[in-house]
Amino acid sequence: MHTHTDAHDLRHHGDAELRDAVTGLTDLAVNVRTGTPPQWLRERIADSLASLAAYPDGRAARDAVARRHGLPVERVLLTAGSAEAFVLLARALTVSRPLVVHPQFTEPEAALRDAGHKVARLLLREENGFRLDPRAVPDAADLVMVGNPTNPTSVLHPAADIAELARPGRLLVVDEAFMDAVPDESGTLAGRTDLPGLVVLRSLTKTWGLAGLRVGYVLAEPETISALERAQPLWPVSTPSLAAAQACMEPAALKEAGQAALLAATERAHLLAGLAEFDEVRVVAAAQAPFVLLHVRHGAQVRDRLRTLGFATRRGDTFPGLGPDWLRLAVRDRATTNRFLQALDVALTMVGE
Repeated sequence: MHTHTDAHDLRHHGDAELRDAVTGLTDLAVNVRTGTPPQWLRERIADSLASLAAYPDGRAARDAVARRHGLPVERVLLTAGSAEAFVLLARALTVSRPLVVHPQFTEPEAALRDAGHKVARLLLREENGFRLDPRAVPDAADLVMVGNPTNPTSVLHPAADIAELARPGRLLVVDEAFMDAVPDESGTLAGRTDLPGLVVLRSLTKTWGLAGLRVGYVLAEPETISALERAQPLWPVSTPSLAAAQACMEPAALKEAGQAALLAATERAHLLAGLAEFDEVRVVAAAQAPFVLLHVRHGAQVRDRLRTLGFATRRGDTFPGLGPDWLRLAVRDRATTNRFLQALDVALTMVGE
């Protein structure tokens, strides 16, 4: 564990790999499910436009989220995506010794730093499979942030290991942005009310293709929800976003998400099998999310070559604990994966010449 002293670009995200990209570049850099949002969800969002003259009313969507997780509404806060939740947590809650478990999504640390906090890091190691050992978290940490499953490693930490970090006087923030892409959501803490200081963040961006709409939610103790809500501006979540949140909590939507998670697991296994054929590549084999992390010799050059061959991948060196030889790949359909594996073979050959 150490305080941040390096120069990782915490504001770099996968969408940057697509900006000003050549036409036809296949996106493996952004972890949003392809073919989304589905037509039925587009229609629900479109129907909400008729009521744009009225101020947003989040009560129905909040109730729907609460019912979906078996929680009282006092434990639910709707936000403009998880990114807003990170900012609210950093600004609204009083903490003095925050710790972020890395490698993981970098916005939580960026938000804490922007709010003036000195942030400690716990760096998980490849030799340990990027798995969290709860004993490595210092007792003094009064805010612990961890992703589960973790972006970019795709590791799903056992719920019991994360729950072990909860204690009075500590906020335990678990970013479950990709949990709905895990079959049966194994490992979730979303419905737990017995863990002191637990804060679970959820996003509808990834599974439902709503990155442009900005919608997510926080599940936490009522006192924490109230503190975060006071820090929000008025009407923070738009009417179309509220309509989307309510729709995605319905049984048919949850069933569709579950089916998508099973399909992603199948397609991920195909990708991992293909990557195992390359001697130059090491993969985090315990992947459980809709993306995989791999280490490849001359990774930066390989990434550049892949772009010339039509594929955008996510660079790994902006994540604390990783370097330029790490790449993250979104799981796609089998045909896309096969084309990528062929391109990777060419790229590795080009770089090795």
